[in-house]
Amino acid sequence: MLTALIAALALSEAATAAPTAEAQVASVLDRLNQASSTADEATYFSLFAPDARFVGTDASEHWTLAQLRAYAEPAFKRDSAWSFPATSRTITIAPIDCRCIAWFEEKLASPSYGETRGSGVMRLTDDGWKIEQYVLSFAVPNDKADAVVALIKGEAAPAH
Repeated sequence: MLTALIAALALSEAATAAPTAEAQVASVLDRLNQASSTADEATYFSLFAPDARFVGTDASEHWTLAQLRAYAEPAFKRDSAWSFPATSRTITIAPIDCRCIAWFEEKLASPSYGETRGSGVMRLTDDGWKIEQYVLSFAVPNDKADAVVALIKGEAAPAH
């Protein structure tokens, strides 16, 4: 009887245990995609730290949060701003006592861009995990890299 009671208490504690730091970071990233998918501007921007940086796919896109908001404002007036759901993700919590810094890398599926990548850094604040930096990039297959570089440089694509 006592063993059954201890086992029941252990299961109860496990069910009510706080989510891991990795799960909390993943939740922020999932909410970020959900907010952009439903054009929920308030939620989307609340997930970033006030001094966050967003690095986009274009070389000119190295934005403060205010600059990102200005760029994205027209997109958030639609039913969906954009959608980049993660197909896989790696989250690392810095091995420091506070467990308050995380970095992540995720493969994203974009209807318009195909496979892309998101990576960045988060910090645990009094208001939960906040994105300090987010980098969105194209995943260029190695066998296509020369052609992409040639396009960027404005040159003819190399012959293979």
